[in-house]
Amino acid sequence: MAMRRTRLIAGLLAAMALAHPAAARAEALYVEAGRLLDVESGAVLTGQCILTEGERVARVEPCTATPEGAKRVDWSAYTVLPGLIDLHTHLSDTGSSADLSDPLKTSPVDTVLIGARNARATLEAGFTTVRDVGTYRGLTDVALRNAINKGLVPGPRMFVAGAYLTHPGGGGELNGVVPNHQLPADMRLGVLSSPEEAAARAAFLFDHGADFLKLIATGAVLAIGTEPGEPELTEAEMRAAIEVAKSRGSYATAHAHGAQGIKAAIRAGVRSIEHASLIDDEGLRLARDKGVWLVMDIYNGDYIDEVGTAEGWPEEYLRKNRETTQVQRDNFRRAVELGVPLAFGSDAGVYPHGLNARQFRYMVANGMTPLQAIRAATGSAAQVIGHGADLGRIAPGYFADMIAVMDDPLADVTTLERVAAVIKGGTTIR
Repeated sequence: MAMRRTRLIAGLLAAMALAHPAAARAEALYVEAGRLLDVESGAVLTGQCILTEGERVARVEPCTATPEGAKRVDWSAYTVLPGLIDLHTHLSDTGSSADLSDPLKTSPVDTVLIGARNARATLEAGFTTVRDVGTYRGLTDVALRNAINKGLVPGPRMFVAGAYLTHPGGGGELNGVVPNHQLPADMRLGVLSSPEEAAARAAFLFDHGADFLKLIATGAVLAIGTEPGEPELTEAEMRAAIEVAKSRGSYATAHAHGAQGIKAAIRAGVRSIEHASLIDDEGLRLARDKGVWLVMDIYNGDYIDEVGTAEGWPEEYLRKNRETTQVQRDNFRRAVELGVPLAFGSDAGVYPHGLNARQFRYMVANGMTPLQAIRAATGSAAQVIGHGADLGRIAPGYFADMIAVMDDPLADVTTLERVAAVIKGGTTIR
């Protein structure tokens, strides 16, 4: 049944090509930058132009006459920096609301169409790459990624998990709607109860298009019947899935709020930890020493408290959010102080897509400099997804992903919330 739905989605997206034809090969651009931010050195250069050829940067040089065959793009009034990367989004999903049953009532096809809307909003906000870390409707993220790659719909470059790897009734399940065994098969593609099942589910996801794995190591804030501090997947289960990921040339990240689950996931071999709300000093030092990235979504607690309360989200959600928001921010500050690797991830989908950049101000308020926060969403995030050699910088050979903002983000990081222009892969988006 799940595979028939996936084929239906693919057919629908193929038909959408009539309305969203695949983009032609990007024309060469000669982008004149008023101020060009080098995210590695922190230097702001003036009088620089960026020549793109196809999807990549060919040259960065002092501006001259427009090269033959290229189109000049006048960004002379702006600060230019690399396209932003969000490591924790949920594009192909219905989003959070008071209605627990919304994902179940939304068909796989409708979920992908919602994802297309979310993808456009994300791209126009300056996020040219995302790591999409799970959807209740399994493999709809794969369909959305493929549609974007084919030029059928506009959106960021996506790296997708396919489904959550989770225990029955765990933080990756749609709990509290119907008995879980009555949920559609495509909503339970990653449910497992042993290391053997973990390996089998991981292999299935890679076979069906996943780029990496998302492990649910602890309970969740926005899931009925689970507690953020409580371990869920065992270290052995996570290690079994990670071994499959390594055999496929990939990796795993772990949703983990609680200190015990975080440390188990690090020992099992994950590349990154999502949330890390209740991490302790031992976990922080273990992450630092092992080079494991923390992806801490320190903005959305305020959104959940304000909007969730106003809209009548489940009290269990609101209680767990109150219990984790400030301690997560305190631990983020402690991670900065200890030199733990930190990368940008917002949990967009909990709040409306396109507002991802609101998190930058929280990162700066909790210990980072603006340059550190920008690096977290450019070069550092590119390293996490294994593309540090072609994403996260404006330099020859890198993908021609860049954004323009009116003001200096090193002086006021909130200017990243007001992106004026976007180029992705050498194509002008806005």
